[in-house]
Parts: sequence; C-alpha cells; structure tokens
Amino acid sequence: MLHDPLADVLSAIKNAEQKGKQRCVVRPVSKLIKNVFTLLQEEGYIKSFEAKDDGRGGSFEVNLMGAINDCGAIKPRYPIGHEDIERWEIRYLPARDFGLLILTTTEGVVSNKKAKELGVGGKLLAYVY
Repeated sequence: MLHDPLADVLSAIKNAEQKGKQRCVVRPVSKLIKNVFTLLQEEGYIKSFEAKDDGRGGSFEVNLMGAINDCGAIKPRYPIGHEDIERWEIRYLPARDFGLLILTTTEGVVSNKKAKELGVGGKLLAYVY
C-alpha cells in the first residue's frame, strides 16, 4: 500500500542515480507525477520519461542524466505565500540559486523560480538539486 506515491517515485529515482543507472522504472502513474517529471525534464534534471501501460496500473520509464544529487518529497505539504518562498529555499536547498523547490499552485506544478515570477504561492511538493 502506497501512502505517498510522489515520495516513493522520487526515492526510487534518487536511488537509481546513486547507483549510476541510466534508466529507472517507477510506478504508479498519476497526473501529479507526470507534471513533476515534465518540470524536471524542462529544468534539465532528467533526459526524458515515458508512460507505459503494463496491465498493472502503468509505470513511468525515466531516462536519467546523473544530474540529481538529492531529491525528495516535502511532508507535510506546507502552504506558502509567494513572499515566503525564499525562506523555504534556505531550509531545503543547499545554496542560493542551486536546485529547485516544486510547488503546486493555481498555475499548475511550477518551480520556485516560476512561482516568484508569477507572484503566486501554493503548496510545497518536493525539492531537487
């Protein structure tokens, strides 16, 4: 039984990166996980990903680049305003302008940089660097 699918997927990716693997198969498939992977691909943390229907609820095949040092889900999902984003960057990221916080906002799943540009807050989902 999965309690936090996003945390399980990010943990699997981090473990595969640490082992030096080129690809990783993770499940389950969800729109939230797909949006997070899209953001990671746009920001250059993963090469690509593809959803596969394997008859057991589906899975994602993720092609890795070796660019992820650490990643994980943030629990509980703290609600933050756009003015508080920098405070949370200090807490979860190792250095200024290094890594991403991933938020879910009214504009969709966005990075901390995009949320600052848009001037929106939301709920913290994950971090990656």
